Amino acid sequence: MYSVYIHVPFCIRRCGYCDFNTYTSPDLGGGASRGNYANLAVREMVLARQWQESQGIEEPAASTIFFGGGTPTILAAHDLIRMVDAVRAVWGIEPEAEITTEANPDTVDHAYLAELKAGGFTRVSFGMQSAVPSVLATLDRTHTPANVESGVKAAQALGLETSVDLIYGTPGESIQDWDKSLRAAIDLGTGHISAYALTVEPHTRMGRQISRGIIAAPDDDDQAAKYRAADQAFTQAGLDWYEVSNWARPGHESRHNLGYWHNVDWVGIGPGAHSHYRRGKASAAAEASGLRAWDIAHPRKWAEVMEEGRLPWQGSESLGWKEKMEEAIILGLRIRDGLDLARLDRLADAGVEGPEGPEGLAGPEGRRRATVTDLVSSLSQEGLAVYDPQADALTATLEGRMLNDLLIERFFEAYGL
Repeated sequence: MYSVYIHVPFCIRRCGYCDFNTYTSPDLGGGASRGNYANLAVREMVLARQWQESQGIEEPAASTIFFGGGTPTILAAHDLIRMVDAVRAVWGIEPEAEITTEANPDTVDHAYLAELKAGGFTRVSFGMQSAVPSVLATLDRTHTPANVESGVKAAQALGLETSVDLIYGTPGESIQDWDKSLRAAIDLGTGHISAYALTVEPHTRMGRQISRGIIAAPDDDDQAAKYRAADQAFTQAGLDWYEVSNWARPGHESRHNLGYWHNVDWVGIGPGAHSHYRRGKASAAAEASGLRAWDIAHPRKWAEVMEEGRLPWQGSESLGWKEKMEEAIILGLRIRDGLDLARLDRLADAGVEGPEGPEGLAGPEGRRRATVTDLVSSLSQEGLAVYDPQADALTATLEGRMLNDLLIERFFEAYGL
């Protein structure tokens, strides 16, 4: 599987809680404008393919493409389609590929969505956040619940897959408000719903309001109660959890996001976008190596580097067995497929065979496995995880999902990471 992520860094306005790499100016200089953005993204695709070839990396045709932001739908539909066409020209696109854009409900209508559908898009993820106007106001969202419903219904009428994103734990949001949002999202009939706990970053507008005591900080117990309510409501409606913050009807999971959680190769296009490459799969040593890279964040500087014919990376890092183990643990404990313990063994073997294997991995493999077996048994007894011996995988329970950081910490300790 190979995926393409395209970051569109433009927004109409910045929401008070948002910490993403986004800009409200339509023109940031150096060619980095809304009107020229598709040209720049296509240029980076060509440069990325040239770099891959120079490294001997041969990727298959893209199986998923995802436009995130920012607000991708602030651009003209034909610009988004042009970038899809460029992916097809540079790497190819699988016949049944999933092609998704995030959408602000304020920025799309039936005609816009129909153009996307005709241009090959298969899926639209709407930023709903809440069905309660007062909560939307606290989040600085400009859309209304009616905008969300009309957008989702228009997409569904065109045969597009739909998803909605919710945020829980907004200051002032009651449990009744959250229940209303849950019911509204379910009643839309989408195949996929994401629900994220509000995270407050100190340098955002909301962060400054909280630090000055204007509004209250999110409460951990309140967020836990709302997560439980979400899981129960979605499950009863026929949507199963497949990742800590994501629920879907069977067969409607986001294939692009599943690719991230299964650590496939992907290329990130656009300011601040990240890329990930594995270095091989033929042996434990090959599996335990890779590369992560990230683009220059500011659009003007990003564009200027490409004018010089260079790939606009801000930096990169090689991934050894230790980083790959950390990734495997963090990602595996978030998904319903579970943490693949056999893969951890292979990665640990690569660490022991290397020149600087840590104390936690030293010694006979059997002793290491006994330590992990004890941990698995303990987590099962505590009701935090369930072990599947046939798959040799550990899956978090509802309680474990809410204490995900604790599970990760305990596995890091077991492996001496």
